[in-house]
Amino acid sequence: MGKANRQRRLRKERERDRMRSSRDAAQTARSAADGPAGQAPAVHRPPTDPQGAHRPAGQRPTEPPANHHPAGHRPTEPPAGPRPAAGPPAGQHATGPHSAGQRSGTEPPTTRPAAERISELVSAALRAVECPDEATFSLLVAALAGQDRGPGWRGTADRAMLTTAQAAVSAAWRRGWQPAELVRQVSRTCGAAEARMVTDLIAAELRGYAAATIDEGWDAQLAAAGAQVWWEHDDEYLRRWATRERLDRFAAVACVLQLSAALATMPHLARLCPIPGAARRGSLGTGNSDGRAVGERMLGRVRALLAKAESTEFPEEAEALSARAQELMARYSIDYAVLAAGSGDTDQPVARRLLIDNPYEAPKAFLLDVVARANRCRAVWSRGLGMSTVFGFPSDLDGVALLFTSLLIQATAAMARAGSRRDAYGRSRTRSFRQSFMTAYADRIGERLAETADAVARQAVAESSGGALLPVLAAREEAVDTARDAMFPKLRNRPVGPVNDREGWLSGRAAADLAALHGRAEVAS
Repeated sequence: MGKANRQRRLRKERERDRMRSSRDAAQTARSAADGPAGQAPAVHRPPTDPQGAHRPAGQRPTEPPANHHPAGHRPTEPPAGPRPAAGPPAGQHATGPHSAGQRSGTEPPTTRPAAERISELVSAALRAVECPDEATFSLLVAALAGQDRGPGWRGTADRAMLTTAQAAVSAAWRRGWQPAELVRQVSRTCGAAEARMVTDLIAAELRGYAAATIDEGWDAQLAAAGAQVWWEHDDEYLRRWATRERLDRFAAVACVLQLSAALATMPHLARLCPIPGAARRGSLGTGNSDGRAVGERMLGRVRALLAKAESTEFPEEAEALSARAQELMARYSIDYAVLAAGSGDTDQPVARRLLIDNPYEAPKAFLLDVVARANRCRAVWSRGLGMSTVFGFPSDLDGVALLFTSLLIQATAAMARAGSRRDAYGRSRTRSFRQSFMTAYADRIGERLAETADAVARQAVAESSGGALLPVLAAREEAVDTARDAMFPKLRNRPVGPVNDREGWLSGRAAADLAALHGRAEVAS
């Protein structure tokens, strides 16, 4: 009962905060419709009667009757002597209805810096996005996009908005987001245009860091995203970006504000690598240059095998090539483990996030899980974020990512060749068919990879002397499990999803080697 009351109280507090933010944003939006930039709106005061009470606009003040006295008061005679002349008190000057700088019924306007006004407008716009309040947001966007609000307004507004957006990008890095994840999440929540803008903002933000202080793992992400500074001057960026995207100024301003609001509300992720400015090149891995060179050669051979598997039209050949790639990876993993144990290297498990896209996210996450387990790694699926965190030693993670990507390409191609499906009444059952197809495919692939990995391990144990290999492999797997549990202490298993299309199940099994399958599998989430 106490917990329910606390949750109810928290919901009420959040609702009050949203309403307060909405009122503040609306107030700023209303004041944004004033005249030139830097001038605060004139505040109209309703006329008052002689007693000081407000009267409705347009209503003439009424004089009290000559013989009227407030209740409880008797009339008094004015003191003897001359009456004072009508006019303002001593030391003040009269201001009539035509006095300069003031109109009847208004306060004199006050001058405020444009930068201060723009900062308020940007903050109010972000609150309007969060609330949300589309009408208020549109008013604020119109105010920031305006051209008739004084000299320098547009340039000052653009700098303020871009500074806010770049600060949001830097804050997202501190919350654990990496470039590829940031671009992908913005694309999912905002759109393609915002994703291209955040790519530019990432490139702009990284200009302030030396290359030696940017994590090595970011290089491939930045290259894949095409993050580069293509504009000459930052003051021109928003205008040139709008031209490239074929958007007017209003739409461009709305885009940068919505992007800033989306970045500011992104959840915290576990930080898997140092943020820019804190990284040191060459600090990753075991420090064994010979081992890294061998690993690169092995990955090159794996890439070549998987490329052939993806391009062949014969399923049997694709299966043989994939099995050969897994055999190479398993053999290298064992050799590297023995080398590290013998040389005294103290490398530790690390984590890497891989993206899991719709459709059929659950079977794809299951496929990654079985690939990871076959290579002594562990995968944890974060369903709401559309990504999985894979734990393992650096020598194994690259192979897991390569093999998962290749098998996913092969599964998608096989599923496309199977075509669409309809039931006896002509209704589409393609989605159910493909869900069952992908689940069956992943399950059988897991069996095949496990069989290959076990065979390689048995052969390595037979070739080793003294039986020292098994404890080494067991210790590495235990270290991986410990790293996973430390980052995700409260894991639970989630079913892959409904498998209710028999034809899809059989087709998926056939695509994964026509072998017997077990029941529905589960993945960590």
